[in-house]
Amino acid sequence: MKNLIFANSDFAPTRRQVLGLGMVIAGAAAINVVPGFQLLASAQAAVPPAAQKIADHFSSVKSMSGEFVQFGPKGEQTGGKFFLERPGKIRFNYDGSSNFRVISDGKSVVILNKKLKTSDLYPLSKTPLKLLLDDRIDLSGNRVKSVKEEDDLTTIQLSDKSVFGNARITMMFDPKSYELRQWTITDAQGKDTTVMIFNVKEGVSFAPDTFAIDYTANRELNTKTR
Repeated sequence: MKNLIFANSDFAPTRRQVLGLGMVIAGAAAINVVPGFQLLASAQAAVPPAAQKIADHFSSVKSMSGEFVQFGPKGEQTGGKFFLERPGKIRFNYDGSSNFRVISDGKSVVILNKKLKTSDLYPLSKTPLKLLLDDRIDLSGNRVKSVKEEDDLTTIQLSDKSVFGNARITMMFDPKSYELRQWTITDAQGKDTTVMIFNVKEGVSFAPDTFAIDYTANRELNTKTR
């Protein structure tokens, strides 16, 4: 993993790609092109025990940090470091001269590009990140669209129209350790944004301002650019 060479270290993801962030391995594809998925027949269909165990384990991890590589729909590639604290908090520090940042403080998600002096704010509740950052990963109702169990990977696909419309998230876990390996967000146009994580540490502590959003600066910056 240390020897990964970034195709474009200054690549700054688009806003759509950032809101489509999910933890996923390179090359993971949308559900409609991956064979072997077992579609759940109805909202009342039973969630496989392995999937529920994985979801419960991931929910129990209250904090983690590590490195990530992100792949855009056209193969764009970048990376950086991430920090996660449940519930609701995450931060992505992207490599490159754009000094790109994505921060969720539990209520809002801000997308910062200091090079371009842009700051875009969205409700966390309306982004796919919400399903990853909740206190509990909810597999109830009709959120689970498919589950695939293999010897080396368990894949769970979720969607929730009330959270992010027609987008969907596909999460991939190690079936033995239950650790999250990757996720893919497929947007309403069928385009994927993939993120792979590695060198992950669980149970870490963060400085109080790690997930802080400067709402005043955001407001002032957007007032100036109108």
